Amino acid sequence: MHRIDVETVARELRDRTEIVDALYRFGLGQDLGDRHLFASAFAADAELDFRPAAARWGSEPPVMTGRETIVSTILDLFAGRVATTHQVTNPRVVIEGDTARLTALVEAQHLLTADHGTHALLKNLYDAGLVRDGDHWVIRRLRIENVWFTGDPTAIFNSPG
Repeated sequence: MHRIDVETVARELRDRTEIVDALYRFGLGQDLGDRHLFASAFAADAELDFRPAAARWGSEPPVMTGRETIVSTILDLFAGRVATTHQVTNPRVVIEGDTARLTALVEAQHLLTADHGTHALLKNLYDAGLVRDGDHWVIRRLRIENVWFTGDPTAIFNSPG
């Protein structure tokens, strides 16, 4: 019979919870327009690559580098213009010391606040590299690929291209 190291199991479960929580902070921070919560998902030197998803409808956004750039770019793009809701499913976590990889499916609804008839619903595959930051985990690299979308991309960007 194998002896269970309760402390090791508890540490791994806590790490897994914290890793997935980084993606929850990303989604909910956007949905609430909460800069502090949204920023708490990212390392200072984070990189967010939305290009693979945006390419599906012909848009070419730049790779965003740095927590402050990511937070300002995304939250300022949506502020007062777009309401979002994000749902995270199927998270898979691989931990290697103080780094981790997280993949998950994220459904993101974007709705123009001035015109509820203009909306975009995306199902995206998120591939994130994370690092331990004290007791928490933060996203250092996030690549978002689109599985499918429906609606109007102007609900995300000011123009489709």
